[in-house]
Amino acid sequence: MNHTHIGLLTGLVLGLAAAFGGFWAFLLVLVLGGLGLLVGRFLDGKLDVSALSGRDRG
Repeated sequence: MNHTHIGLLTGLVLGLAAAFGGFWAFLLVLVLGGLGLLVGRFLDGKLDVSALSGRDRG
């Protein structure tokens, strides 16, 4: 299990723990799961955040 999987599962579990039930809970779990996925991809080195900084390093 890599960081991407761990990040996604952590975000989903935290979302379920934070809001339990209903449409808004679904949206919260979806957002927190996405954030967990992004953190996991960053830790795995599969997400390049240098393009988001706005600086040209070339």
